[in-house]
Amino acid sequence: MVNKPRALVTGAAGVIGRQLTKRLLNDGHEVMAIDRKVMPDLDWGKLEFIQGDLSEMDLSEAEKFQPEAVFHLAASFERSEESAEYWDIGWRDDVVSSHRVIDSLARSAHTRTFVFASSYLTYEPSLYLFDAPNDSPASLNEIDRVSPRNLCGAGKYYTEQELAYVTNTTRPDLRVVNARIYRVYGKGSRDVISRWIEAGLAGETIEVYNKSNRFDYVFADDVAESLHRLQQQSEASGVYNIGTGSTSSISEVVEALKQAEVLSPSQIVEQGESAPFEASKADVRRLREDIGWTPPTTPLEGIRQISAALQGADLV
Repeated sequence: MVNKPRALVTGAAGVIGRQLTKRLLNDGHEVMAIDRKVMPDLDWGKLEFIQGDLSEMDLSEAEKFQPEAVFHLAASFERSEESAEYWDIGWRDDVVSSHRVIDSLARSAHTRTFVFASSYLTYEPSLYLFDAPNDSPASLNEIDRVSPRNLCGAGKYYTEQELAYVTNTTRPDLRVVNARIYRVYGKGSRDVISRWIEAGLAGETIEVYNKSNRFDYVFADDVAESLHRLQQQSEASGVYNIGTGSTSSISEVVEALKQAEVLSPSQIVEQGESAPFEASKADVRRLREDIGWTPPTTPLEGIRQISAALQGADLV
């Protein structure tokens, strides 16, 4: 039997982290997980869990674990138009925390692979933002121009550059995967689709803005599968788009919510539209070529899974 590499997952209690941790354990990896929040009260087998804030916690236990594969998912996100409070949150959670993880683990000779959960928000906004609704979404490629859209995107791109610095200086043998993830939704998340499902099931109304906007919505379970496959594929390195390669408008998502019997028409309050309008999707050709797989879950399928999980209280 081939020994599976020891794996460390930061942000393991998050919507992607839970799914990834479950996959790694089921695949026979010895796993250490770190998160500020506790893991859901489930049977995690041999998981070693540390609760703490990466921006300030002692990372010596993680160093002693000597992970061969690191999945750095921990981060904070907000709306595209970030609030004033995000100034400090973004710096602490997206820059300082990432720097400390890289310094402790990416620079260690024990770590062979570092998978970083980046974001499509690193790409130049003018590529996918328009003055009017656009039914022909921009297909963003890994070599497209980079100019982060907001502080979250800037923090992600800075971490990508720190990892490049490490491989160019002290760890040329380190395999780095920068996974630029698109619009994630999933079980136990606070994304807009999940919030709408919760509201719909509770009989509440939802407010819909810019229904013409088009996004590449990618199910969290599929993101976790992508990250796991990228770690398993020894030749995979560099930037990869993690999305479905297709796009859905907000209006189409609302229709899927109605089709899944989560929302009724009377629960939908339309609040109009205003520029800029987004129309974006992932070019997933590189992902498909290198791991032979791309995220398959459609918004309707994902909505049905989330709805079933909420009603069954199973959010993993």
